[in-house]
Amino acid sequence: MTRIAIPEDSLFGLANLPYGVFSTPGTAPRVGVRAGDSVVDLAAALGDDVFSASSLNPFMAQGHARWVEVREQLLDLVAGDVPSAAVHPVDAVTMHMPFEVADYVDFYASEHHASNLGRLFRPDSEPLMPNWKHLPVGYHGRAGTVVPSGTDIVRPSGQRKGETAPTFGESRRLDIEAEVGFVVGADSPLGGPVSVDDFSERVFGVVMVNDWSARDIQAWEYVPLGPFLGKSFATSISHWVVPLLALEAARVATPMQDPEPLPYLQEKNPWGLDLSLAVSWNGQVVSRPPYREMYWSPAQMLAHMTVNGASSRTGDLFASGTVSGPAKDQRGAFIELTWGGKEPVTVNGEPRTFLADGDEVSITATAPGPAGARIGFGEVTGRILPAR
Repeated sequence: MTRIAIPEDSLFGLANLPYGVFSTPGTAPRVGVRAGDSVVDLAAALGDDVFSASSLNPFMAQGHARWVEVREQLLDLVAGDVPSAAVHPVDAVTMHMPFEVADYVDFYASEHHASNLGRLFRPDSEPLMPNWKHLPVGYHGRAGTVVPSGTDIVRPSGQRKGETAPTFGESRRLDIEAEVGFVVGADSPLGGPVSVDDFSERVFGVVMVNDWSARDIQAWEYVPLGPFLGKSFATSISHWVVPLLALEAARVATPMQDPEPLPYLQEKNPWGLDLSLAVSWNGQVVSRPPYREMYWSPAQMLAHMTVNGASSRTGDLFASGTVSGPAKDQRGAFIELTWGGKEPVTVNGEPRTFLADGDEVSITATAPGPAGARIGFGEVTGRILPAR
């Protein structure tokens, strides 16, 4: 038996215990939980074959009561002695995609981000479109190009606006979007909307998201139907899924919503979250977006996503959209941070606007836990490769 030593200041202590999928040399991917600097093999530790699967989907599909039961088991297990064969150093395992993505939806829930882009794109008009404060604006993305942290990102090519006619070539304005993603665990039937009050019964956990964006391709294609090739080439997520059950201490009120949302979007106890993000560009932190500033909550996003009767499935991923705050150094996309490329930021001594080949971006986050603890989400990282 092994007693896992977890430092008091660990972001992966008993208050967290995030889930992921890992393998060791010569073994198949399986579900584990991170405790300090160790990964606990849940199939070996709990004797349950659902954790022998190569994704979290079978476990998530068991529903909220089962998630609560397993978390209680894990708190007891990790606080005591764990079978030695079930414990692996985190730097000795290979991490994999944590869940199979069923559908992917991306929202646009930050008033600061939406207002900044409105000022950039429509300087002579109101920053926000008339619908923005009445519903969480979003679009359906491409589930098949959601990739795990550490996957290299090939620079996309596509049509761009030219002086007299469109041109084709590699994106010259490649960008990031620092986002927070929510993973649906318990599905809902076709024709059955999910109430804001049922959010915690349906959503299993939270991941970090980088929604890579080709701004020049996006600018030419998005009217009138919205994002397409400028977004669909890659979306990166973190390896660790922090259970929603670990985030009660991180709950805060959302900003005041005016006008009052329609009844199906009204929350008695809003699901704002006090997450502190950090965006690193080639190893240098260039932005610290605060998620607590997000105008629309994830419960409102899920309610709006299903209010028309659309079903949700185990493994659905919906993301917040770019997280941005009121200050310049809180902007979660480089198009905002550099004001459309007109105000370069200094990265390792060089003025930079958009991503160059070889650049690496890493997004991390922490949140408050109980009794003064901090909870970590790991990181979502990607490096840019030349266009093919």
